[in-house]
Amino acid sequence: MHGLVCAAVLAGCAGAPRHDWETRLNGNAIVLLGENHDNAEHHRLRLEVLHRAFASGWRPAIAMEQFDHERQVEMDRARQQQPRSAQHVIDSASPPAGVRGGNWHWAYYRPFIKLAIEYGVPLIAANLSTADTVKVVRGGYAAVFDAETITLLGLSTAVPAELQSAQQREMDDGHCNAMPPSALPGMVRGQLARDALMASVLARHASRGVVLIAGNSHVRRDIGVPRWLSPALRERTLTVGYLEPGAPAALDASFDAVLRTAASGRSDPCVAFKKHLK
Repeated sequence: MHGLVCAAVLAGCAGAPRHDWETRLNGNAIVLLGENHDNAEHHRLRLEVLHRAFASGWRPAIAMEQFDHERQVEMDRARQQQPRSAQHVIDSASPPAGVRGGNWHWAYYRPFIKLAIEYGVPLIAANLSTADTVKVVRGGYAAVFDAETITLLGLSTAVPAELQSAQQREMDDGHCNAMPPSALPGMVRGQLARDALMASVLARHASRGVVLIAGNSHVRRDIGVPRWLSPALRERTLTVGYLEPGAPAALDASFDAVLRTAASGRSDPCVAFKKHLK
């Protein structure tokens, strides 16, 4: 299974409506489905996979990177107030547009909320907010978490050197190799805090099965959320990367399965990012 690749510009592999790994989407499976946030094809393909799994009887909780974990109360209240409205969940529990962390393209994510509503499964706010991540970047884990929480999340022990260096490369590449080297350790700390928190959210819902909707970097087995799960939970975990043609082939080994699609057609994000830095 590890490193399985499927060229998937259209739904499913050539000549097959389902992927082999979809047989694992049942019971108490822990499934992490990646994405490039702005690639509509990634969202469409993941949604088709989940519709098939739900139609076959799977009823996992749906955890989403796009909602900050402290907004769970607002999310649950919104579902009680307007049980059939995905938009009310978004309006109630998402960060406002223009606020750091509030610029998700909700047209891509609304169908996953509708899926949770349609089947009556828990919808889970999984992420550390951007504001708290910035605090961790600047002031360490204790700037956000108390000592007990730091220990429970697994952040109290030294990070293995290979994880630290791999995450640092990921941060550097993800920021167009434009950040000063002195900024990278703090940025890694923020990413680790997010992954550890999302892992704790998955662990809380693992008894019924849970699927995480998140970016590819969080879904990676080698450096992402699965690194923070217990060995027993990792055994039940399936990670699927949704990648574009420009992603290096070596990245395939970071997931249990990989689907490659056409690129989103975006302009070079590094041009705008470097201009912003200047």
